[in-house]
Amino acid sequence: MDRRTRTGYGPVVLVVAALLSLAGCADAMDAAPEDRTFEFAAQRLNVVSHGAPADLVAVDRKDVKVTRWFETSGKVGSAKASWELKDGVLDLRAGCSGIANCDTKYRVEVPKGVAVLRDGRETELKG
Repeated sequence: MDRRTRTGYGPVVLVVAALLSLAGCADAMDAAPEDRTFEFAAQRLNVVSHGAPADLVAVDRKDVKVTRWFETSGKVGSAKASWELKDGVLDLRAGCSGIANCDTKYRVEVPKGVAVLRDGRETELKG
């Protein structure tokens, strides 16, 4: 590699480093928890968290309770989170666009006696 090629990367590295410092690092453990309760009367629940960690817990309740920790950092970009229970599928989404950093964690409390799927696959949790 000649001298011109090596020095050509310098400005690119500086720009990338500056952009990454704007984004920072998000940590879900720093986020304030948000709760949402969904009415539920089925015998099977499919929890789809799109790669985010989700603790599935069987409890004495008749509904499904979701607690979400969603932390964002960075000044460039946007963050979006949604949660929906429809037709036995609990769809948990959270993410960032642009140069932003997000971290998400969920806890899903499921009624005892309900069979639980994680991303369409059987789990050991039987509610």
